Amino acid sequence: MIEARKKDPRNKGKNYNFHITRFKPRRANEVLDGGSLYWVMKGFVLARQRIIGLEDIKTDNGLKCMIKMDKEIHLTESQPRRAFQGWRYLEDSDAPRDLPAGSKVIDIPQEMRNELKELGLI
Repeated sequence: MIEARKKDPRNKGKNYNFHITRFKPRRANEVLDGGSLYWVMKGFVLARQRIIGLEDIKTDNGLKCMIKMDKEIHLTESQPRRAFQGWRYLEDSDAPRDLPAGSKVIDIPQEMRNELKELGLI
């Protein structure tokens, strides 16, 4: 999913990636002050991108919010989590820690890694 977002032609030529959502965060100032969008994939937070801007945009379905994110993707510790609006509700104390720079995800299938994480083995 992350690789697909990187290659999205709508991001071409921009110094940011973006995600469109229905509502602008109520706590926009907090989100813009170092907030991140956390990516939940197959039930686990695995990465985040720092939020650098919010913009109201008109779409065919009405007014939406464009969340502008830094292009750098930070891998995080795997953390079980149902899908949620992480940019809105994930507090620092609940956020998974970033993996050290240059870390690579363990080279085992994602599903197995998630199961091992749930069992507390990694």
